[in-house]
Amino acid sequence: MVKSSITVAKEILFLLFFTTTFFNSSHASPTQEQDSYSQEQNKEKPPSYLKMVSNASEFPLEDYYDYIIVGGGTAGCPLAATLSQSHRVLVLERGGISHGRPGLMNQEGFLNTLLNANAHNANNDDSPAQSFVSEDGVLNARGRVLGGSSAINAGFYSRADREFFTNSGLLWDLKLVNESYEWVEREIVFRPELKTWQSAVRDGLLEAGVGPYNGFTLDHATGTKIGGSTFDSSGKRHSSADLLRYARHSNLQIAVYASVERLLLASSPSSSFSSANSATTTSLSAIGVLYRDKNGKYHHAILKDQGEVILSAGAIGSPQLLLLSGIGPRPYLSSWGIPVAHHLPYVGHFLYDNPRNGITFLPSIPLEHSLIEVVGITDSGAYIEAASNVVPFSTPQQMLFIRPPASPLYLTVATLISKISGPVSAGFLRLASTDVRFNPIVRFNYFNNAVDVERCVNGTRKLGDVLRSRAMNDFKFRNWLGVRDFRFIGPALPNDQTNYVEMAEFCRRTVSTIWHYHGGCVVGRVVDSHLKVIGIDSLRIVDGSVFGVSPGTNPQATLMMLGRYFGLKITRERGKYND
Repeated sequence: MVKSSITVAKEILFLLFFTTTFFNSSHASPTQEQDSYSQEQNKEKPPSYLKMVSNASEFPLEDYYDYIIVGGGTAGCPLAATLSQSHRVLVLERGGISHGRPGLMNQEGFLNTLLNANAHNANNDDSPAQSFVSEDGVLNARGRVLGGSSAINAGFYSRADREFFTNSGLLWDLKLVNESYEWVEREIVFRPELKTWQSAVRDGLLEAGVGPYNGFTLDHATGTKIGGSTFDSSGKRHSSADLLRYARHSNLQIAVYASVERLLLASSPSSSFSSANSATTTSLSAIGVLYRDKNGKYHHAILKDQGEVILSAGAIGSPQLLLLSGIGPRPYLSSWGIPVAHHLPYVGHFLYDNPRNGITFLPSIPLEHSLIEVVGITDSGAYIEAASNVVPFSTPQQMLFIRPPASPLYLTVATLISKISGPVSAGFLRLASTDVRFNPIVRFNYFNNAVDVERCVNGTRKLGDVLRSRAMNDFKFRNWLGVRDFRFIGPALPNDQTNYVEMAEFCRRTVSTIWHYHGGCVVGRVVDSHLKVIGIDSLRIVDGSVFGVSPGTNPQATLMMLGRYFGLKITRERGKYND
């Protein structure tokens, strides 16, 4: 399903009409908007966690820690905040910080951040997002900033479905799970106020039979609901970095612009005894990491006794770093000339991404800017979401006889989105370079499994039901025959939505991402039920790469919970060991 560069360029333009832009619905110029917001931001008190943050170049060339966390992202920040209560912790984040970036820290800047991501310049560390195009031809992105992808996403917050806890391969303490969710929610989760478009989508979903209506809830529930948001009522973003407020500042150090090159591993003899004889085996253990600062200087972070290296670099970064450290399939690593430290055949395998399909149209009435707030969770494997925004319109340069407007013109666009649960189709990751700064090669194999195709057809048919609801009538235009209809931008749904073949083709032809990729270091294959890397001591992975199944909804809530949850579990386990 490889697409041409022209198709990719069209997808970038189509993204413009997908969810959000950095322009809002006022008639002030974008520059005025940004300057005003920037002045307001400068008046704000810097977040307290900045006292713990330094450029990696300011760190010693060698230092010792109880826990070294690779990645200050969605899971890494709550993990660090929790572990720092009783241990010395280092967080190594390859990107910078979000504070002082008004375009990143307000909801209107969501799309601009993604569009400005530079996929071809691996040294562009100042971009908070790093884009990549999968071998499926679909444009995607990963976070490169303290807070990770929670600092660049659309902000929707919802807890995982029950099936996730049953099927994830982990032995969950559900009481602790609930407490960990609540710990996150007290700091960064808000109830959105529905306006015109989101209210209409809610009513349209209910008319289309996506019931019952569950109102506002952070829990996963079949039917139509209002979810939480990590944007507050003023539109300011709150990311997992805000959870660092809970950290013990004297125990936590955060290095930004720190590129971890590889894990440091060592072999040590260990003896096992039986009544008949004794045997000595060799145990491989993580002892630290090698990282490089922005000036190219190398640093060693070394573990203290009983310490751990914890990878929280995400579904792309964690398997990539294992491979570069010689942990992975022996034949594959040998083909790259990477010394094999530990044969672990499934590193980089079982990689998943939830495909997105949808439609966009010009409404007949002005709409406010809104991110995803209402969701319809069907019983047929599909989720329906929506967004609305105001985009700038400029007169094409070739239209010489039309005078440019004195002030900017704006068009309102509305989007309905379907994503599938699961997915079942699995892909893989492999290296593109031995330089960790370059994105690996990723293939998600969208719709490779017929189950995913069926779920997509069910979801896109439900989009058609919503469009035919009375709640959508106000957004239609009347044509010259007096018939009211939508003015679509980009592909419209097939006319005959009962035709399974046509609907399946629509799914494949219009597939895009909703940035919910996971897997690559899945439980039972790469890590055990305690998230420890199989066969290597003192090395654990706490991020979405361990998930072989999706949380169902937007994963950020569950990833932040995961960081808090395993921070508590590790602390308690170590306390028992010391006792």
